[in-house]
Amino acid sequence: MRIAVVSDTHLPRFGRALPRELRIGIAQSRVDLILHLGDFTGLDVPGLFEALGPFDAVAGNNDPPELEARYGRRKTLDVGGIRIGLTHGDLGPGRSTPERAVGQFAADAVDLICFGHSHLPLVEQRAEGPWFVNPGSPTDKRRQRRYSWALVEVQSDGAIAIELQFYDDRTV
Repeated sequence: MRIAVVSDTHLPRFGRALPRELRIGIAQSRVDLILHLGDFTGLDVPGLFEALGPFDAVAGNNDPPELEARYGRRKTLDVGGIRIGLTHGDLGPGRSTPERAVGQFAADAVDLICFGHSHLPLVEQRAEGPWFVNPGSPTDKRRQRRYSWALVEVQSDGAIAIELQFYDDRTV
């Protein structure tokens, strides 16, 4: 099972379409599922991803009420034999985005926690705990050198491999 993880597209502020490099990367990776971690900001953004493949998401703090009603702010999915927690990363106690994301799933047995909000790409596994993935942003790199998203591969034995995907050009 191959999963594209994306967050913080902030469209239409950064354009009306997904960056070409993101679309090509997702297509070439032959993903089975695309997950978005909120801050779409535009109501039409989910449709841009749905055109690329099966899709699920959570809403972020900059999303309109319609997207929050459609996707919710937190969810847990069973995918490819693992449990994945999805949150934007802005809710709950904690000083940092990762701390808030962990707090959202403290009572859940999850193998992977996916979050966005900070635009800071991160792949990390804490001792004997779940993996943490923040894919960064495919359109708003802020102080990062490059735009990014994450590719998660769930092996048949339940092992998880995660690779950040970087690119330099966000044009459509």
